Amino acid sequence: MTSVEEGDLVARVEGAAGIIRLNRPKAINAVTLEMFRDVEKALDRFEADPAVAVILLEGAGERGLCAGGDIRTLWESSKVNGDLGKILWREEYILNARIKKFPKPYVAFMDGIVMGGGVGLSAHASHRVVTDRTKLAMPEVGLGFFPDVGGTYLLSRSPGEIGTYFGLTGQTMNGPDAIHAKFADWVVPALKLPELREALTRLRSGVNAADVGKLIDGFATGEIAGPVAAKEPAIDALFGFDRMEDIFSALKRDGSDFAQATLKTLNEKSPRGMVVTLKLLRLARRSSSLEECLVREYRAALEVFRSDDFREGVRAAVIDKDRNPTWSPPRIEDVTPEMLAPYLAEIGADELKFN
Repeated sequence: MTSVEEGDLVARVEGAAGIIRLNRPKAINAVTLEMFRDVEKALDRFEADPAVAVILLEGAGERGLCAGGDIRTLWESSKVNGDLGKILWREEYILNARIKKFPKPYVAFMDGIVMGGGVGLSAHASHRVVTDRTKLAMPEVGLGFFPDVGGTYLLSRSPGEIGTYFGLTGQTMNGPDAIHAKFADWVVPALKLPELREALTRLRSGVNAADVGKLIDGFATGEIAGPVAAKEPAIDALFGFDRMEDIFSALKRDGSDFAQATLKTLNEKSPRGMVVTLKLLRLARRSSSLEECLVREYRAALEVFRSDDFREGVRAAVIDKDRNPTWSPPRIEDVTPEMLAPYLAEIGADELKFN
Protein backbone atom coordinates (compact mmCIF):
# COMPACT_ATOMS: atom_id res chain seq x y z
CA MET A 1 0.00 0.00 0.00
CA THR A 2 1.37 3.39 -0.94
CA SER A 3 -0.05 6.51 0.70
CA VAL A 4 0.09 10.05 -0.67
CA GLU A 5 -2.22 12.29 1.34
CA GLU A 6 -3.67 11.93 4.83
CA GLY A 7 -5.26 15.37 4.99
CA ASP A 8 -8.70 16.42 3.74
CA LEU A 9 -8.24 14.01 0.83
CA VAL A 10 -6.66 10.56 1.02
CA ALA A 11 -5.28 9.13 -2.23
CA ARG A 12 -3.66 5.71 -2.07
CA VAL A 13 -3.27 2.47 -3.97
CA GLU A 14 -4.69 -0.62 -2.32
CA GLY A 15 -4.09 -3.72 -4.42
CA ALA A 16 -5.61 -3.03 -7.82
CA ALA A 17 -7.65 -0.04 -6.66
CA GLY A 18 -6.77 3.63 -6.65
CA ILE A 19 -8.63 4.86 -3.58
CA ILE A 20 -9.88 8.45 -3.35
CA ARG A 21 -11.35 9.17 0.08
CA LEU A 22 -12.97 12.47 0.96
CA ASN A 23 -11.66 12.96 4.49
CA ARG A 24 -13.57 15.70 6.32
CA PRO A 25 -16.05 13.54 8.27
CA LYS A 26 -17.04 16.32 10.70
CA ALA A 27 -18.21 18.39 7.70
CA ILE A 28 -19.76 15.34 5.99
CA ASN A 29 -16.79 15.59 3.64
CA ALA A 30 -17.79 18.96 2.16
CA VAL A 31 -15.38 19.60 -0.71
CA THR A 32 -12.95 22.51 -0.88
CA LEU A 33 -11.01 23.88 -3.84
CA GLU A 34 -7.86 22.16 -2.58
CA MET A 35 -9.69 18.83 -2.39
CA PHE A 36 -10.82 19.16 -6.01
CA ARG A 37 -7.20 19.84 -6.97
CA ASP A 38 -6.05 16.80 -4.99
CA VAL A 39 -8.65 14.62 -6.76
CA GLU A 40 -7.23 15.83 -10.10
CA LYS A 41 -3.70 14.90 -8.98
CA ALA A 42 -4.88 11.49 -7.80
CA LEU A 43 -6.60 10.81 -11.13
CA ASP A 44 -3.44 11.85 -13.00
CA ARG A 45 -1.45 9.37 -10.96
CA PHE A 46 -3.94 6.50 -11.13
CA GLU A 47 -4.52 6.92 -14.86
CA ALA A 48 -0.78 6.60 -15.51
CA ASP A 49 -0.23 3.64 -13.16
CA PRO A 50 -0.71 0.31 -14.99
CA ALA A 51 -1.15 -1.49 -11.66
CA VAL A 52 -4.34 0.52 -10.94
CA ALA A 53 -7.27 -1.32 -12.51
CA VAL A 54 -10.12 0.61 -10.94
CA ILE A 55 -10.78 3.90 -9.12
CA LEU A 56 -12.85 3.87 -5.92
CA LEU A 57 -14.39 7.07 -4.51
CA GLU A 58 -15.53 6.90 -0.89
CA GLY A 59 -16.26 9.19 2.05
CA ALA A 60 -14.80 9.06 5.54
CA GLY A 61 -17.10 8.60 8.52
CA GLU A 62 -20.60 7.24 8.89
CA ARG A 63 -22.71 10.17 7.71
CA GLY A 64 -22.19 10.20 3.98
CA LEU A 65 -20.02 10.48 0.91
CA CYS A 66 -20.26 14.28 0.66
CA ALA A 67 -22.68 17.00 1.75
CA GLY A 68 -21.62 19.27 -1.14
CA GLY A 69 -19.21 22.13 -1.69
CA ASP A 70 -17.78 24.34 1.01
CA ILE A 71 -20.65 26.84 0.77
CA ARG A 72 -19.58 29.04 3.68
CA THR A 73 -16.26 29.90 2.01
CA LEU A 74 -18.02 30.69 -1.27
CA TRP A 75 -20.47 32.93 0.61
CA GLU A 76 -17.63 34.84 2.24
CA SER A 77 -15.97 35.41 -1.14
CA SER A 78 -19.24 36.48 -2.75
CA LYS A 79 -19.82 39.07 -0.01
CA VAL A 80 -16.56 40.86 -0.86
CA ASN A 81 -16.86 40.46 -4.67
CA GLY A 82 -14.11 37.84 -4.59
CA ASP A 83 -13.25 35.38 -7.34
CA LEU A 84 -13.48 32.03 -5.51
CA GLY A 85 -16.66 31.06 -7.37
CA LYS A 86 -15.05 31.72 -10.73
CA ILE A 87 -11.97 29.64 -9.84
CA LEU A 88 -13.62 26.81 -7.88
CA TRP A 89 -16.50 26.14 -10.26
CA ARG A 90 -14.21 26.23 -13.29
CA GLU A 91 -11.91 23.57 -11.82
CA GLU A 92 -14.79 21.56 -10.37
CA TYR A 93 -16.77 21.42 -13.62
CA ILE A 94 -13.70 20.45 -15.66
CA LEU A 95 -13.15 17.65 -13.13
CA ASN A 96 -16.79 16.53 -13.45
CA ALA A 97 -16.33 16.19 -17.21
CA ARG A 98 -13.06 14.29 -16.74
CA ILE A 99 -14.72 11.78 -14.41
CA LYS A 100 -17.38 10.98 -17.01
CA LYS A 101 -14.72 10.26 -19.64
CA PHE A 102 -12.17 8.59 -17.34
CA PRO A 103 -10.54 5.68 -19.19
CA LYS A 104 -10.53 3.25 -16.26
CA PRO A 105 -13.57 1.98 -14.36
CA TYR A 106 -14.49 4.58 -11.72
CA VAL A 107 -16.62 3.21 -8.86
CA ALA A 108 -18.40 5.64 -6.53
CA PHE A 109 -19.73 4.50 -3.16
CA MET A 110 -22.72 6.86 -2.77
CA ASP A 111 -23.50 5.89 0.81
CA GLY A 112 -25.33 8.17 3.25
CA ILE A 113 -25.68 11.84 2.33
CA VAL A 114 -24.72 12.71 -1.27
CA MET A 115 -25.46 16.29 -2.28
CA GLY A 116 -24.28 19.03 -4.64
CA GLY A 117 -20.55 18.74 -5.25
CA GLY A 118 -20.67 15.16 -3.99
CA VAL A 119 -23.07 14.33 -6.81
CA GLY A 120 -20.59 15.87 -9.27
CA LEU A 121 -17.80 13.58 -8.05
CA SER A 122 -19.95 10.43 -8.06
CA ALA A 123 -22.94 10.53 -10.42
CA HIS A 124 -20.75 10.91 -13.53
CA ALA A 125 -18.82 7.75 -12.59
CA SER A 126 -18.93 4.65 -14.75
CA HIS A 127 -20.11 2.51 -11.79
CA ARG A 128 -22.40 4.20 -9.24
CA VAL A 129 -23.29 2.29 -6.07
CA VAL A 130 -26.00 3.54 -3.69
CA THR A 131 -27.08 1.85 -0.46
CA ASP A 132 -30.01 1.45 1.91
CA ARG A 133 -28.69 4.58 3.69
CA THR A 134 -28.34 6.83 0.63
CA LYS A 135 -29.92 10.29 0.80
CA LEU A 136 -29.13 11.96 -2.51
CA ALA A 137 -30.30 15.47 -3.32
CA MET A 138 -29.65 18.54 -5.44
CA PRO A 139 -31.05 21.18 -3.02
CA GLU A 140 -29.43 24.23 -4.61
CA VAL A 141 -32.66 26.07 -5.47
CA GLY A 142 -33.11 26.56 -1.72
CA LEU A 143 -29.84 28.54 -1.80
CA GLY A 144 -30.84 30.83 -4.65
CA PHE A 145 -28.77 28.61 -6.94
CA PHE A 146 -29.53 25.75 -9.37
CA PRO A 147 -28.44 22.09 -9.67
CA ASP A 148 -24.93 22.46 -11.11
CA VAL A 149 -21.90 20.09 -11.38
CA GLY A 150 -23.66 18.61 -14.41
CA GLY A 151 -26.89 18.34 -12.45
CA THR A 152 -28.89 19.83 -15.31
CA TYR A 153 -27.48 17.12 -17.61
CA LEU A 154 -28.33 14.32 -15.17
CA LEU A 155 -31.78 15.60 -14.20
CA SER A 156 -32.78 16.22 -17.81
CA ARG A 157 -32.09 12.54 -18.54
CA SER A 158 -34.26 11.19 -15.74
CA PRO A 159 -37.50 9.54 -16.97
CA GLY A 160 -40.48 11.81 -17.60
CA GLU A 161 -40.52 14.84 -15.32
CA ILE A 162 -38.82 13.09 -12.38
CA GLY A 163 -35.70 15.23 -12.89
CA THR A 164 -37.73 18.43 -13.08
CA TYR A 165 -39.37 17.49 -9.78
CA PHE A 166 -36.13 16.69 -7.99
CA GLY A 167 -34.33 19.73 -9.42
CA LEU A 168 -37.02 22.24 -8.43
CA THR A 169 -38.00 20.81 -5.03
CA GLY A 170 -34.56 19.66 -3.86
CA GLN A 171 -36.30 16.58 -2.43
CA THR A 172 -34.16 13.62 -1.38
CA MET A 173 -33.83 10.40 -3.38
CA ASN A 174 -33.27 7.10 -1.62
CA GLY A 175 -31.07 4.50 -3.30
CA PRO A 176 -33.69 2.85 -5.54
CA ASP A 177 -35.10 6.23 -6.61
CA ALA A 178 -31.56 7.39 -7.48
CA ILE A 179 -31.39 4.42 -9.85
CA HIS A 180 -34.80 5.23 -11.31
CA ALA A 181 -33.69 8.84 -11.83
CA LYS A 182 -30.49 7.57 -13.55
CA PHE A 183 -28.16 8.99 -10.89
CA ALA A 184 -26.96 5.51 -9.88
CA ASP A 185 -26.69 1.93 -11.13
CA TRP A 186 -26.79 -0.53 -8.20
CA VAL A 187 -28.20 -0.71 -4.66
CA VAL A 188 -25.77 -2.56 -2.40
CA PRO A 189 -26.59 -2.91 1.34
CA ALA A 190 -24.27 -0.67 3.34
CA LEU A 191 -23.15 -3.64 5.42
CA LYS A 192 -21.80 -5.27 2.25
CA LEU A 193 -19.68 -2.29 1.15
CA PRO A 194 -16.53 -3.47 3.00
CA GLU A 195 -16.74 -6.84 1.26
CA LEU A 196 -17.28 -5.21 -2.14
CA ARG A 197 -14.43 -2.81 -1.45
CA GLU A 198 -12.12 -5.73 -0.68
CA ALA A 199 -13.18 -7.49 -3.90
CA LEU A 200 -12.42 -4.36 -5.94
CA THR A 201 -8.89 -4.20 -4.53
CA ARG A 202 -8.32 -7.79 -5.69
CA LEU A 203 -9.19 -7.21 -9.35
CA ARG A 204 -6.58 -7.98 -11.96
CA SER A 205 -4.96 -5.19 -13.96
CA GLY A 206 -6.56 -4.54 -17.32
CA VAL A 207 -10.03 -5.40 -16.06
CA ASN A 208 -12.81 -3.83 -18.14
CA ALA A 209 -15.99 -1.99 -17.18
CA ALA A 210 -18.21 -5.02 -17.82
CA ASP A 211 -16.12 -7.16 -15.45
CA VAL A 212 -16.43 -4.55 -12.71
CA GLY A 213 -20.18 -4.41 -13.33
CA LYS A 214 -20.50 -8.20 -12.95
CA LEU A 215 -18.58 -8.03 -9.70
CA ILE A 216 -20.93 -5.36 -8.28
CA ASP A 217 -23.96 -7.33 -9.53
CA GLY A 218 -23.02 -10.07 -7.09
CA PHE A 219 -23.55 -7.70 -4.16
CA ALA A 220 -26.60 -5.78 -5.42
CA THR A 221 -30.21 -6.10 -4.30
CA GLY A 222 -31.69 -5.56 -7.75
CA GLU A 223 -33.91 -2.68 -6.59
CA ILE A 224 -34.55 -0.12 -9.32
CA ALA A 225 -37.37 2.16 -8.11
CA GLY A 226 -38.40 3.83 -4.84
CA PRO A 227 -41.34 5.81 -3.46
CA VAL A 228 -40.99 8.80 -5.80
CA ALA A 229 -40.98 6.57 -8.89
CA ALA A 230 -44.45 5.39 -7.86
CA LYS A 231 -45.65 9.00 -8.16
CA GLU A 232 -44.28 9.44 -11.67
CA PRO A 233 -47.68 9.73 -13.45
CA ALA A 234 -48.67 12.60 -11.13
CA ILE A 235 -45.24 14.22 -11.39
CA ASP A 236 -45.36 14.06 -15.20
CA ALA A 237 -48.75 15.78 -15.24
CA LEU A 238 -47.77 18.47 -12.74
CA PHE A 239 -44.26 19.30 -13.96
CA GLY A 240 -44.61 18.92 -17.72
CA PHE A 241 -44.43 22.66 -18.43
CA ASP A 242 -41.75 25.09 -19.55
CA ARG A 243 -42.85 27.96 -17.30
CA MET A 244 -42.84 27.98 -13.50
CA GLU A 245 -46.17 29.81 -13.48
CA ASP A 246 -47.78 26.84 -15.25
CA ILE A 247 -46.28 24.35 -12.78
CA PHE A 248 -47.61 26.41 -9.87
CA SER A 249 -51.04 26.61 -11.51
CA ALA A 250 -51.16 22.85 -12.05
CA LEU A 251 -50.20 22.21 -8.42
CA LYS A 252 -52.83 24.67 -7.15
CA ARG A 253 -55.53 23.03 -9.28
CA ASP A 254 -54.64 19.56 -8.04
CA GLY A 255 -56.27 18.76 -4.72
CA SER A 256 -54.03 15.84 -3.77
CA ASP A 257 -51.93 15.83 -0.61
CA PHE A 258 -48.84 15.30 -2.78
CA ALA A 259 -49.54 18.39 -4.90
CA GLN A 260 -50.22 20.56 -1.85
CA ALA A 261 -47.07 19.36 -0.06
CA THR A 262 -45.05 20.01 -3.22
CA LEU A 263 -46.52 23.51 -3.54
CA LYS A 264 -45.52 24.24 0.05
CA THR A 265 -41.96 23.09 -0.70
CA LEU A 266 -41.68 25.23 -3.84
CA ASN A 267 -42.98 28.28 -1.99
CA GLU A 268 -39.89 28.09 0.22
CA LYS A 269 -37.47 28.19 -2.72
CA SER A 270 -35.90 31.12 -4.54
CA PRO A 271 -38.29 32.24 -7.32
CA ARG A 272 -35.33 33.37 -9.43
CA GLY A 273 -33.52 30.09 -8.70
CA MET A 274 -36.53 28.06 -9.84
CA VAL A 275 -36.94 30.01 -13.09
CA VAL A 276 -33.22 29.66 -13.88
CA THR A 277 -33.29 25.95 -13.00
CA LEU A 278 -36.30 25.16 -15.17
CA LYS A 279 -34.80 27.01 -18.12
CA LEU A 280 -31.46 25.20 -17.76
CA LEU A 281 -33.21 21.82 -17.46
CA ARG A 282 -35.19 22.42 -20.65
CA LEU A 283 -32.05 23.56 -22.51
CA ALA A 284 -30.18 20.49 -21.21
CA ARG A 285 -32.77 18.18 -22.79
CA ARG A 286 -31.65 19.43 -26.18
CA SER A 287 -27.93 19.13 -25.37
CA SER A 288 -25.95 16.15 -26.57
CA SER A 289 -23.14 16.22 -24.00
CA LEU A 290 -22.30 16.85 -20.37
CA GLU A 291 -19.74 19.45 -21.47
CA GLU A 292 -22.39 21.50 -23.27
CA CYS A 293 -24.47 21.60 -20.07
CA LEU A 294 -21.45 22.45 -17.91
CA VAL A 295 -20.58 25.43 -20.15
CA ARG A 296 -24.11 26.72 -19.64
CA GLU A 297 -24.01 26.02 -15.91
CA TYR A 298 -20.75 27.93 -15.55
CA ARG A 299 -22.23 31.03 -17.18
CA ALA A 300 -25.22 30.84 -14.84
CA ALA A 301 -23.06 30.10 -11.77
CA LEU A 302 -21.02 33.27 -12.22
CA GLU A 303 -24.22 35.28 -12.34
CA VAL A 304 -25.53 33.50 -9.24
CA PHE A 305 -22.30 34.32 -7.41
CA ARG A 306 -23.00 38.01 -7.93
CA SER A 307 -26.61 37.73 -6.79
CA ASP A 308 -28.28 38.75 -3.54
CA ASP A 309 -30.35 35.56 -3.61
CA PHE A 310 -27.28 33.35 -3.29
CA ARG A 311 -25.93 35.30 -0.34
CA GLU A 312 -29.37 35.40 1.29
CA GLY A 313 -30.04 31.70 0.70
CA VAL A 314 -26.71 30.65 2.21
CA ARG A 315 -27.19 33.07 5.10
CA ALA A 316 -30.58 31.57 5.97
CA ALA A 317 -29.53 27.93 5.55
CA VAL A 318 -25.91 27.85 6.68
CA ILE A 319 -24.83 31.04 8.46
CA ASP A 320 -27.72 32.21 10.65
CA LYS A 321 -29.73 29.00 10.13
CA ASP A 322 -33.03 30.82 10.59
CA ARG A 323 -34.50 29.06 7.51
CA ASN A 324 -36.24 32.29 6.62
CA PRO A 325 -34.68 33.78 3.48
CA THR A 326 -35.98 36.99 1.93
CA TRP A 327 -35.87 36.29 -1.80
CA SER A 328 -35.48 38.95 -4.49
CA PRO A 329 -37.89 39.10 -6.21
CA PRO A 330 -40.25 37.39 -3.75
CA ARG A 331 -42.68 35.91 -6.30
CA ILE A 332 -42.38 33.79 -9.43
CA GLU A 333 -44.52 36.32 -11.34
CA ASP A 334 -41.91 39.00 -10.67
CA VAL A 335 -39.01 37.15 -12.33
CA THR A 336 -38.77 38.90 -15.69
CA PRO A 337 -37.07 37.76 -18.91
CA GLU A 338 -34.61 40.62 -18.37
CA MET A 339 -33.62 39.08 -15.01
CA LEU A 340 -33.17 35.65 -16.59
CA ALA A 341 -31.09 36.81 -19.58
CA PRO A 342 -27.72 37.36 -17.78
CA TYR A 343 -27.72 33.75 -16.52
CA LEU A 344 -27.74 32.49 -20.11
CA ALA A 345 -25.48 35.07 -21.77
CA GLU A 346 -22.10 34.17 -23.25
CA ILE A 347 -19.17 35.36 -21.12
CA GLY A 348 -16.37 35.83 -23.65
CA ALA A 349 -12.88 35.06 -22.37
CA ASP A 350 -14.32 33.52 -19.19
CA GLU A 351 -16.16 30.72 -21.02
CA LEU A 352 -15.54 27.25 -19.61
CA LYS A 353 -13.13 25.27 -21.81
CA PHE A 354 -12.12 21.61 -21.63
CA ASN A 355 -8.68 20.24 -22.42
